[in-house]
Amino acid sequence: MLRNIRYFCREALQSMGRNRLLSLATISTVAICILILGMAVLATLNASHFITRLESDLEIMSYLNKDLTQEQISQIKEELEAIPGVDTVRFVSREEALQYLQDSYGKDRYNLKETMGKNPLPDGYEIKALDPHDVPVIAQQVEQVPGIDRVNYGKEMVHNLFIATRWVRILSLAFIVLLSLGAVFLIATTIRLAIFSRRKEIYLMKLIGSTDWFVRWPFFIEGILLGTMGSLIAILLLAIGYETFIGSIQSVPFVPVLSNRALLLQVYAGLVVIGAVLGVLGTYISLNRFLDV
Repeated sequence: MLRNIRYFCREALQSMGRNRLLSLATISTVAICILILGMAVLATLNASHFITRLESDLEIMSYLNKDLTQEQISQIKEELEAIPGVDTVRFVSREEALQYLQDSYGKDRYNLKETMGKNPLPDGYEIKALDPHDVPVIAQQVEQVPGIDRVNYGKEMVHNLFIATRWVRILSLAFIVLLSLGAVFLIATTIRLAIFSRRKEIYLMKLIGSTDWFVRWPFFIEGILLGTMGSLIAILLLAIGYETFIGSIQSVPFVPVLSNRALLLQVYAGLVVIGAVLGVLGTYISLNRFLDV
């Protein structure tokens, strides 16, 4: 068994040495495919990160009746916190709400309190859900709490946001699958050229009684090596480019960019594995036709 493994590895390395140009072409093809695939994965992860940030900002604003006592206001908070799926409940006083409007719209141009004469805003509770998709259901339950005058959570906007985010995730996944299939086709085509140059050797091995798997293993090892080398080149370029992108975009406010190092390392490691798998798949697809002797 060990002798066979040494033989397979030696044959794979010798084949790469004899077919340097085709090996280089295969490595370049894998690198380009993995680079494009990696860019698509990072773009998808950033889109998902941005969508998650948008969803996490969803909140329910409940406004209280104006004639409530302090005890009743506290009781309402307890009832809101008891609703399944509620994460946090924060009291927003009418003074805080007016100050928010002043800071957002009035600024230094005019004083809202002086303009309106008195504060017309009610007290309220700002409610956040554990799962943003539960916001509509929670809002319906909040409306049933005694003492709540009205509830606002942007019903139409939330509905449209969930539809848009679902389609973005579906289309992103479909795009990555299509890129992967295209990568397999390109790699298989390139590897087929390398195998074609050794077709007589394959025929001879089959004629003397070698099994299909005995013939396949050196090519599989070669495919793994070429796929891994190509993916490492792609990941190096991808990592440098993405780090440069992060450095330039961080100066732009309100643009959340995925910068989780642990997750990025998992992506890069996954791309190495994908490169090796693509190398094996491309070899398997290309080799089968030459094994029929």
